[in-house]
Amino acid sequence: MARKSPLPSAADGNIGTTRASAVYAQLRADITHGILEPGSKLRVEAMCKRYEVGASPLREALSRLSAEGLVNRTEQRGFNVTALQWNELPILTHSRAQLESLALRESINARDTAWEHELVLLVHQLSRTPRSLAQDHYVPNPKWESLHREFHRVLLARCPSRWMRGFCDSLADEAYRFRQVAAGQNFSSRHEHTEHVAIFEAAIAGDADEAVKLLVQHYTRTATLVASQAKEGGHSA
Repeated sequence: MARKSPLPSAADGNIGTTRASAVYAQLRADITHGILEPGSKLRVEAMCKRYEVGASPLREALSRLSAEGLVNRTEQRGFNVTALQWNELPILTHSRAQLESLALRESINARDTAWEHELVLLVHQLSRTPRSLAQDHYVPNPKWESLHREFHRVLLARCPSRWMRGFCDSLADEAYRFRQVAAGQNFSSRHEHTEHVAIFEAAIAGDADEAVKLLVQHYTRTATLVASQAKEGGHSA
């Protein structure tokens, strides 16, 4: 297992809260990216060594992740990454589609030139970035994943409710965990970029109804493919 870069220390002039926030961010990323697999144990001693941090900021980070539902804590067994419940994928997809539909409508209603320019740039960058680092089998491309997440986040960025945007982010993280576990089972030839472009064009044209319809279709197709891949890999119930 690769070691992580040392987190900020008191000697660097950072307080304990900063260290807890740093290890929280790294743990959260490793969980959502599937580096720390669903159901895996998070032994405090091993995690302290992995992230080069003390027990106190690590426990604080684990408690934050537990409150978000990404980590489970039991009195006798300590911490572990929350397992994925595959029977909940349709519920997650439906909830995400409903909430993001509302957020996307509000974001489109409040659109401005800067928002449009940001989307143009992201669509262009996505068009030039392969999803997989290999052509004949799936090898995750971190750059594509980052651009993809940013594209969906920016679509909702003009929604005035920070609470709604926060809920959308949480659902996106959970959907991403499902997708990452299933993705390696079957390399898809799906043309996702065409779907992204269609959503983008409807959004900047101010056609909220069309943009929402396309976004829901996009998530539905993704969930169907993820479920199929998971079944092939023996993950789903």
